[in-house]
Amino acid sequence: MRIVDIKERTISTGEKRSNAAMDFSDMTTGFVAVMTDVIRDGKPIVGYGFSGTGRYSQNAICRDRMIPRIFAADSDSLLNQAGDNLDPFKVWAAMMQKEKPAGHGDRAVATSTLDMAVWDAAAKIAGEPLYAFLAKNYGAGEWPDRVPVYVGGGYYAPGRGLPELQDEIRGHLDDGFTIVKMKIGGAPIEEDVRRLEAVLELVPSERLAVDANGRLSLKEALAYGKALAPYQLRWYEEPGYPLDFDLHAEVAKQYDSPLATGENLLSMWDAKNLLRYGGLRPDKDLLQFDCALSYGICEYLRTIEMVEQEGWSRRSIFPHGGHLLSLHITAGLGLGGTEAYPRTHQPVGGFTDGLEIADGFVGLPELPGLGFEGKANFYSVVSELA
Repeated sequence: MRIVDIKERTISTGEKRSNAAMDFSDMTTGFVAVMTDVIRDGKPIVGYGFSGTGRYSQNAICRDRMIPRIFAADSDSLLNQAGDNLDPFKVWAAMMQKEKPAGHGDRAVATSTLDMAVWDAAAKIAGEPLYAFLAKNYGAGEWPDRVPVYVGGGYYAPGRGLPELQDEIRGHLDDGFTIVKMKIGGAPIEEDVRRLEAVLELVPSERLAVDANGRLSLKEALAYGKALAPYQLRWYEEPGYPLDFDLHAEVAKQYDSPLATGENLLSMWDAKNLLRYGGLRPDKDLLQFDCALSYGICEYLRTIEMVEQEGWSRRSIFPHGGHLLSLHITAGLGLGGTEAYPRTHQPVGGFTDGLEIADGFVGLPELPGLGFEGKANFYSVVSELA
């Protein structure tokens, strides 16, 4: 068996909303299709991938560097020992040839895009959902029927006041979510406190998280921490610049309730430095490394191993992204829970159509691979590639 073709495209996914750090009006997302010569039900098996939410398409890197290296490799060198399936680690190694260590930036997103498609294809060839494929080969060999899920939202948008914010939260609660996350840091602190209290009219404080998206200075992050402390929220996310580990350590000293961060760290080594120097507390804080932004599943498995070596539980990991990849790795690798973006970051955000969310848990898709074929708005984009 072999990879016979790889196609890619980039589309505009802009939306009129913003967080504290950026607006999404000109956002783009890259998609790839990895086509194999394995035939099932009269059709070749195709794996699909996308660039992660909140980062622009990096398909130029895929097209100019990563894809040519895959095709330059001997086809047999990309297979598992039995020769009956792709070995994602071997494909990953082929993609990363001639890349200098460190420099973890846009290429991490490009690699993740292709890596995702390879894992999707490998699980489909095995005839299993990706979470089952991961659990059997890289996890504990079993998986749950459902996993904890929280919903991301509460963005800033033109004409969006407190009534509109509350309407959004009511909609999430009606959808079956029990933990919600809202944005802060993009308005004066007094206004954000009013927004926070409006949401607290609908959900208890232990089920509300806030996200500053890494925008705050140390002084601002501490001021927000002081304002948030009386509410004892579920967590306070990304208070400052993602690589300013001193800032995070200082906030952790002065803010007693849980912190969460890690979505903008793009490698295992970045994650390792966060745990070494960021002052985070294994008994309460959350790690949100995003597989779709940080070199993909191959690197994420290395990150989980490192997390446990540093004395943390993998149950402290709640992958960022709000999409099917994060759901599958959470279920298959025994992580703590996952995020969902059912109303934003489309067509990537959210899960397969009709997947049940109830009482703060989400069920698992039954389709082989990642199940993109069961998400109509996503599949309408990638099916054109294949």
